Amino acid sequence: MKKSNKQINLEHKLLNMLSDKTLKTAEIIFKHKELQAMQDYANIVSIKRLGFNDHGPVHMRKAALNSMLMFDLLDAKGIKLNLESEGVAQNTDSKVAVFIASILHDLGMTVARDSHEWVSMVMAYKYIDEILDQIYSAKELQIKVAVRSIIMEGIFGHMATHKIHSLEAGLVLVGDGCDMEEGRARIPTLLRNDPKAGDIHRYSASSIKKVEITQGENKPIKIEVKMSQSVGLFQIEEVLFPKIKSSPVKQFIELYAQVRDQEKLKYL
Repeated sequence: MKKSNKQINLEHKLLNMLSDKTLKTAEIIFKHKELQAMQDYANIVSIKRLGFNDHGPVHMRKAALNSMLMFDLLDAKGIKLNLESEGVAQNTDSKVAVFIASILHDLGMTVARDSHEWVSMVMAYKYIDEILDQIYSAKELQIKVAVRSIIMEGIFGHMATHKIHSLEAGLVLVGDGCDMEEGRARIPTLLRNDPKAGDIHRYSASSIKKVEITQGENKPIKIEVKMSQSVGLFQIEEVLFPKIKSSPVKQFIELYAQVRDQEKLKYL
């Protein structure tokens, strides 16, 4: 498998921060040749055919990294996600679900942009079963079924076009939305290859320089978006904020935006 340096670096970061079942899950996925080929092709379709930004292996790993950072911040505050609070499984199982959903959520981009979350569910299903069968024994069927359902909800809900209800799926949604540095944010309309005057989507996206996910002051998670120009506020308001607003994790998030050394703006 041929991987870019950026993809390799992201995989190293993830492997270093994961443990137990989630570490094993990541190792399986990162060695999976067919999944790598599908993610590479998703990028070809997204960028070359449709004129969108990165929807390939780098994006999916960045979305997973964002989701894992937020997961750990919630866990550090003792917040139980749905599988654990509902008495179905443990938080380690929730982490497996969030990771797999984040890393597979855009497989549908190999086919089309429209309704790609639905296509992703169809295309990911067999891989989800293949991976979970290596993580859970036959005696853990009930846990496997629950984890698989959460994964499907995470993929289904990552565009914020359909209501989701679990904290796990909410992390996938926000983790995807936070991958917006240096013009890599997703927007619901096709981008022109050559930016023109008035193309606010293109200019606002390119002004996003850094998205930091850290422990909040009053809530477990703080998301801080740093911009070079105030036009980046449009990207936050059109892409990131709607995803946070519709996520069950919203109650645990502080959202700030800052243009260079100017005063921070608080959204949540």
